[in-house]
Amino acid sequence: MAGVSLEIPRGITLGLLGPNGAGKTTTMSMLAGLVRPDAGSVRIGDAGGPELPAVRATLGLAPQSLAIYTHLTGRENLLFFGQLYGLSGARLSERAEWALKFTGLEKRGDDFARTYSGGMQRRLNLACALVHEPAVLLLDEPTAGVDPQSRNHLIENILALKQSGLTILYTTHYMEEAEKLCDRIAIMDAGRVLADGTLSELLTQNGGQSVVEMELKRVPELALPGKLDGKTLRFESSDAGADVLKLAQSGVEFETLTVRRPSLEDVFLKLTGRSLRD
Repeated sequence: MAGVSLEIPRGITLGLLGPNGAGKTTTMSMLAGLVRPDAGSVRIGDAGGPELPAVRATLGLAPQSLAIYTHLTGRENLLFFGQLYGLSGARLSERAEWALKFTGLEKRGDDFARTYSGGMQRRLNLACALVHEPAVLLLDEPTAGVDPQSRNHLIENILALKQSGLTILYTTHYMEEAEKLCDRIAIMDAGRVLADGTLSELLTQNGGQSVVEMELKRVPELALPGKLDGKTLRFESSDAGADVLKLAQSGVEFETLTVRRPSLEDVFLKLTGRSLRD
């Protein structure tokens, strides 16, 4: 790592994006107390750092590599993890049943986790992170490698948690997930945070210009912006609406108009580059 600085306000979902090897999982591990920072510190509210057992007890972690026991049933996994967090008796049973129902596993709770599909195991992974009712939830690519139905269910789960006011750190390679779920997004690479803000702020600061493409009715005898290919005009604009209106007022007629606005993926590639990462 090269000096990561992040602040996650209470009740906020922060998306952490970056290419392979950017340091996302290492950052997550430091927040969970699994890796000790070489320098600097991690603080969870006013309680201190995750090296303290009482602080770790307030965290829920669903790692990218599944943290479940496949030789146990779904319910047994939840009871085991709940006991690790100090739950017992009726409260433990209540939380285990809640977690099974919340993740849609209540009908398979007594089946061995090894018989679960990949998507069901991901949902159980999330359930185990939630069984003790954490104050902060750390999700490291929670939808990786699952079928569309399970992915949709997981996203609905996370939206419900977000709406309940839970503080969430969320890493993903899916830009549409970050756009849908996250209040703020941080993009990192090579152990550094390159940009941090709301989606709107990131697009404004790093997204570049919109691309306007017009299929002209006829090529006018006046100077046109951008590149003309036959009757197709393409140009970049920082204010597409104003530029299109200006062209129309000057007599330019067009059959079709397409405006491609900058996306989160554009911002990501601009900041981290387009070269392949292994």
